Amino acid sequence: MSELLYTPLHDLNVELGAKIVPFAGYAMPVQYPMGVMQEHIHTREKAGLFDVSHMGQVTIKGDDYASVALALEALIPVDILGLQQGRQRYGFFTNDAGGIMDDLMISNRGDYIFVVLNAACKAADIKHMKSKLNGINVTEVNDRALLALQGPCAQAVLTELNPKAANMRFMDVATLMLGDVECWVSRSGYTGEDGYEISVPAAQAVELARHLLLHADVEAIGLGARDSLRLEAGLCLYGYDIDTDSTPVKAALNWAIQKVRRNGGARAGGFPGAHVVLAEFTNGASIKRVGLKPEGRAPMREGVVLFSSAADKNPIGAITSGSFGPTIGGPIAMGYVPSAQAVEGTIVYGELRGKRLPLTVTTLPFIPANFKR
Repeated sequence: MSELLYTPLHDLNVELGAKIVPFAGYAMPVQYPMGVMQEHIHTREKAGLFDVSHMGQVTIKGDDYASVALALEALIPVDILGLQQGRQRYGFFTNDAGGIMDDLMISNRGDYIFVVLNAACKAADIKHMKSKLNGINVTEVNDRALLALQGPCAQAVLTELNPKAANMRFMDVATLMLGDVECWVSRSGYTGEDGYEISVPAAQAVELARHLLLHADVEAIGLGARDSLRLEAGLCLYGYDIDTDSTPVKAALNWAIQKVRRNGGARAGGFPGAHVVLAEFTNGASIKRVGLKPEGRAPMREGVVLFSSAADKNPIGAITSGSFGPTIGGPIAMGYVPSAQAVEGTIVYGELRGKRLPLTVTTLPFIPANFKR
């Protein structure tokens, strides 16, 4: 643990009884005394507070928004130029083969772009942007923590600090005073629930977290429940469900590439691997990410090999994420199968402890999203 980095909330996490584990180079809370199952349920029913300060926060500045947006579009196959001020969009870096180098959140902050990167990839992402974005200032924000307040009670909790939080829609971004602290707030998250992500100056992070935790509906939630929540919501975890071998089309992330960047669009292509990705939009991909529901109560986790029948010798795919879904009340998983078998209701088989057990291909997400539109 001595070689790990600590978030500004580390001492508070320890005080709250968190079990601390290594994650992406940081000492992170995987669970608190409530336990993963109850933390998951509490977030679905009320509100959970997550320390996600390990994520990368980066500002990207140039002569004006348009020039920076167009430069970023040469690295990211989404419509950044058309993103309205005060709005946020999901995107990803691609490589020359169309594979996903990392996924990220992109915000139009008026005179600059703000991005949030995955912790394990942020150093490589920043190096990548600095090497490719000539004349543009890419700066990691090292003096702010990041909190996520998630769940159906999140709005009621945050509006006690600033009523303007209630006016924000899903994917809105604003600078709000929370108490006497200036915060960068987005109405988004990684749980499938309504909620907010809050970038707060590191020096005031503990004070804000303590204040939020005083609310009767708020509990501290760790990475364990964060993982089961995002899996139920059908959201990808980089390095598991998406990586440099998975294209956006294979990963069923077609929705994230707007029409303007697709074939026939005004700014079609122009990003790394465009020839691969745009061809897959036209012709389809050989494999596809799907939801999977194992029979019985035993979860099938990452790495379980998939077969088309109980007797086949040749695998057809593998599970990339799997867990017990507390809201679902049973095991759930995501993985890749041939596109011909990526049809709802198809039965495939996973090999678990030497036995072939059936799973049903299902649509994602496993639970409906509760975002405020």
